[in-house]
Amino acid sequence: MAQKKELKKADTHFQNLEYAIAIQSYKEALKQQEPTLPIVSRMADSYRHLNNSKEAEFWYSQMLAFPDYNPQYLIYYGDAARMNGNYAKAKQLYMDYAELVPDSTAKAMKLIAITENAQNWVTRPKSFALSNLSGLNSTSTEYSPTLYKGGIVFTSDRPDGRFSVLSGWTGKPNSALYHGKRDTASFLTPEVFPAPILNDFQNGSAVFSSDYQTIYFTRVNQLKRKSKTVNPDPFSWINYKAPTAYVNRLELYISKKEGEEWSKPEPFPFNNPGEYSIGHPALSITGDTLYFASDMPGTLGETDIFFSVKQLNSVITRNKKGEESVEVFAFWTKPVNAGNAVNTPGKEVFPTIDAITGKLYFSSNGHKGMGGLDVFSAEGSGDSWVNVQNLKYPLNSAADDFGILFEKKDQGFVSSNRESMDGSDDIYSFSYYPQPCKLSGKTFEKVQETPGVFKELPVGNVKVSLYKVGDTTAAVTYSDADGNFTFEIFDGMQYNIKATKVNYLTRSAIITPECESIVDMVRLGLVLNRNTINKPILVENIYYDLDKDEIRPDAALELDKLVQTLIDNPNIKIELSSHTDSRQTEAYNNLLSQRRAQAAVNYIVSKGIAADRLVAKGYGETRLLNRCKDGTTCTEEEHQLNRRTEFKILKK
Repeated sequence: MAQKKELKKADTHFQNLEYAIAIQSYKEALKQQEPTLPIVSRMADSYRHLNNSKEAEFWYSQMLAFPDYNPQYLIYYGDAARMNGNYAKAKQLYMDYAELVPDSTAKAMKLIAITENAQNWVTRPKSFALSNLSGLNSTSTEYSPTLYKGGIVFTSDRPDGRFSVLSGWTGKPNSALYHGKRDTASFLTPEVFPAPILNDFQNGSAVFSSDYQTIYFTRVNQLKRKSKTVNPDPFSWINYKAPTAYVNRLELYISKKEGEEWSKPEPFPFNNPGEYSIGHPALSITGDTLYFASDMPGTLGETDIFFSVKQLNSVITRNKKGEESVEVFAFWTKPVNAGNAVNTPGKEVFPTIDAITGKLYFSSNGHKGMGGLDVFSAEGSGDSWVNVQNLKYPLNSAADDFGILFEKKDQGFVSSNRESMDGSDDIYSFSYYPQPCKLSGKTFEKVQETPGVFKELPVGNVKVSLYKVGDTTAAVTYSDADGNFTFEIFDGMQYNIKATKVNYLTRSAIITPECESIVDMVRLGLVLNRNTINKPILVENIYYDLDKDEIRPDAALELDKLVQTLIDNPNIKIELSSHTDSRQTEAYNNLLSQRRAQAAVNYIVSKGIAADRLVAKGYGETRLLNRCKDGTTCTEEEHQLNRRTEFKILKK
């Protein structure tokens, strides 16, 4: 009898979303009876709801001892294993699921791809160092930092005597906003945000106007359900429907600073907790666009990013004397979905807008990621976004990562439960550091064997100097007999690399390497030209429109290389020549080639090269490279060989 009573109590707590209490009741029931599939599965589900992936993985493993388990639990088991870094086990569980549910093979393959992403990205980390904010975090949950008066405001459910009644869901106090003030490089003991922001509800996920005079924040209400099966918490990382008695609904509230106090919070006009949730506010740089997450009608998936724009309206009134007055008031427009570039059939939550770049950052389990919630960036505004990018490891992990905040260009804070033993979130600081990798280069020259056919020959013993742009000190090496050389370089830094050797023109190039890992290699080829007087050197890929002499954008890129050659070799004077094929008359070709040569010289002069270092010469069809003279039938490719731009050194 006592056994049935304890089990019934546990089931009631589970159905009422009181997962922390339900776990304790199920443990008591297990002291009095053997495990059953319902008990084990609900223990696993409770830990999953609490984001405790380690305990969830254990209890789902126990569930497999029962032959009639629901195959869906293999997915939950695999998710927990992946979040704990057990990638091989997770992939096997997804494959087992596909065998049991053949119609869901595509779903299983997607989860396997996510798991492989996690494995690959962990072995090739991005150049960020993360550190747990131990002076600010507690044994409870801390997440979603936002800037406030030189410090940060964040959400926490830490026990500090505010609430005598604990949340049945988490077994902890209701969450509240806390202010962590800075003390040089660390934070002082956080202080709870005062009333009326603080109340008996769950409060969190806030953002402030740029002058800190307005706060937008999230408040959670628990309502009795209307339908028999409903996702009890649409903003959690799970996708789960259960016969629960209650449902969590999020609402946005707005409060303004009045002197030293905050005004009574006013609900965002589009809150509708009876039907849907609105939470996790973010403001555009201008402060007139409010972004948030919601499962309101128009949602593409579970929860989406929406936005509303603050607009001004005016009303003209007349008093009894007929005097007019104008009252101007602000209002929020009807929310609009941010679009399918950002939103997916999955879950998009926790938007933030970077105050420096204006980029949107948000968390999603619908885009290609590592598992759980991953942080993504996007460029644009409103419902027009492009370049959606996963921030990859270590800003993301196989666990939940969300609530990112960039304090400066390359440093900030992110929330994650990656190191948690019980699913609690912590806030981590992060900073960018240049990732070292290897530059593998080769010095060579191109020797023409036949017209239009060149052979690459290595040039050895070339002095190669590597400068950080803006620095006068160089790292120096010499290429070997095969022309090979190497340097250690760093991700994102701009370098000027210069190659010099007697009897060759100096050659330089600017590079900005992208190194995701120390094992990455950046390859660079430096083509050296001999400084022989009056020897023609081909300038590749210089094309003109038919009968035109204007410098096209693609030709400008090639002429820029010649400009750099003239800068690297300040003593040389060159002739820049243009050649045509034999079609058209000789007089026409002479005139056209001269115009084109002069146009190229004019372009180079516009880039700062002295005009007295350049001579423009049009040779028309007088120096053909092949047999294609007047009256000869040739292919277009053969004619193209004759249409060329060259330069030769007149003085060095």
